[in-house]
Amino acid sequence: MSERSKIDIFEIQMSWTCPKCERELKKPNQMHYCIKVSLDDLLIGQPAEIVLVCDKLLAEIYDWEGVTISCSKNCIVFVHNQTFFVIRPMKKYLDIKFYSEKKPEEPMISKSTLYAKRYENHIRITSFDDFTPKVLTLIRGSYTLL
Repeated sequence: MSERSKIDIFEIQMSWTCPKCERELKKPNQMHYCIKVSLDDLLIGQPAEIVLVCDKLLAEIYDWEGVTISCSKNCIVFVHNQTFFVIRPMKKYLDIKFYSEKKPEEPMISKSTLYAKRYENHIRITSFDDFTPKVLTLIRGSYTLL
């Protein structure tokens, strides 16, 4: 393997932090919505139970291998090789988005759309009771898919 090939592989595996918004991205100068937002800013005005669910999701996924987590203008983005999970705090619930190869037939799915040969699925979480082990299993499936 040439020295240049080794550098290319190293660069692909490394992440890059935007100097303006401090988001961790997969490659230098990657296109993104460049605005500095904190998790606390995204959760302002959310009911305490919704904040607790968000904290639980973050705690569960934080240690998964190769995951980067960053805040965008209006959501929390989880990236493995690609974005595999998004939390979007809404006024009265968390809209969580994840991907699957097949359309899930779970009653908790509020929306499922075929996009780029995979399904983009949404669940609305309104209370801690909505955050079930099945939800985490679906998110984990998205992580392994992407």
